Amino acid sequence: MTIMEDTGVHILGSELPAMFDGMKLAAVAAVLYIIVRCLNLKSSTARPEVIYQDTPLSRYLFKSCPTMTREYIPPLLWGKSGHLQTALYGKMGRINTPTPHGVRMFLPMQDGATATFDLFEPLGDHSTGDDVTMVICPGIGNHSEKNYIRTFVDYSQRQGYRCAVLNHLGALPNMELTSPRMFTYGCTWEFGAMVGYIKRAFPHTMLVVVGFSLGGNIVCKFLGENRFNQDRVLCCVSVCQGYSALRAQETFLQWDQCRRLYNFVLADNMKKLILLHRGTLLGMTSSNIGHADLNRLYAATSLTQIDDNVMRKFHGYGSLREYYEKESCVHYIHKVSVPLLLVNSSDDPLVHQSLLAIPRTLAEKMPNVMFVLTQHGGHMGFFEGAVLFPQPLTWMDKVIVEYTDAICHWEKRQPVNQKSTNQDLDSSRQSTGMKLSG
Repeated sequence: MTIMEDTGVHILGSELPAMFDGMKLAAVAAVLYIIVRCLNLKSSTARPEVIYQDTPLSRYLFKSCPTMTREYIPPLLWGKSGHLQTALYGKMGRINTPTPHGVRMFLPMQDGATATFDLFEPLGDHSTGDDVTMVICPGIGNHSEKNYIRTFVDYSQRQGYRCAVLNHLGALPNMELTSPRMFTYGCTWEFGAMVGYIKRAFPHTMLVVVGFSLGGNIVCKFLGENRFNQDRVLCCVSVCQGYSALRAQETFLQWDQCRRLYNFVLADNMKKLILLHRGTLLGMTSSNIGHADLNRLYAATSLTQIDDNVMRKFHGYGSLREYYEKESCVHYIHKVSVPLLLVNSSDDPLVHQSLLAIPRTLAEKMPNVMFVLTQHGGHMGFFEGAVLFPQPLTWMDKVIVEYTDAICHWEKRQPVNQKSTNQDLDSSRQSTGMKLSG
């Protein structure tokens, strides 16, 4: 009996190391599986999907913009994860960011607000020999000092572009508000004031309009609001916008792709920005914001709550739905007749797939619109690199400049009488434009 018991203990003891080895292998396999799934390593790289109509201009753009049509290859280890692309952009903006030197301009607004923008002169001649100015609208709560803006401005300057970058009202940490109003999702007043100044100060310059994320909504709305806003505009580029605030906020309350978590983080950042200016927002007699509104702001956990309690009241909207409807470019973008490039990423965790039906439909119906959809890139990431470390310049930076260069050369090749004819056709299209569903 004793011999049998000793033998049993001996057998069990010999099996324990093998059992632990199996558990270790299972744990390693589980970790590797999670890493592969989270980093989306099994996803293959691909060329961007480009939706457009077959026109002489689109054929010319395909020949002149190789970056837009060739395979986009993100960093191997993490670049296929839209979450990591978005997080790296949100935390760092860009890698090895340059510091362009510009001049800050101040523009008094009719309601007492003070709009500001930074002006950067070109660092060389443009390839066409012409004077071209990029008028740039950053993302939510952003300004010219953000790393991704600095990287893009430096690159554009070196390609011969003058750059004017709007600082969203209330976004600069060292700039006090002079009226009880901040930037909103679709208010175009400050951007319009900057564009007007550029047109007056540089009467011979042509404009390239660029908008990032929320800025994409603002620039498309600005161009579509009034036909005269498109005068002297060569083209417009919008990157990673959501097109319809009403539909976007509905999806922002969902947990799919951690969208609700992103909503909470963005709301917290927005809350801090508003509270930074609470003295001005409360202290002026013309303010629509009261103590009760700011008290509700402290408890807000979503952008919807902030928009309802504070943001819509800057312009006196009676309801949240009215605010979203009136401030979304989806109701104006079909009136934009200049060449329009819309760029989005399929793995953008902030922009739901259903919203991409808007630019897709637009590109299918309007000959001046080109919609580029990448498989990877996240929200405003679009990093490129071999394995781990991304390059300072992103795919997005290259595509924007490449596209605008091509448009500038295309415009220079057109005879004067053809340009006049195109302007007449644009005016006609304005009056018969289609309607997109918001």
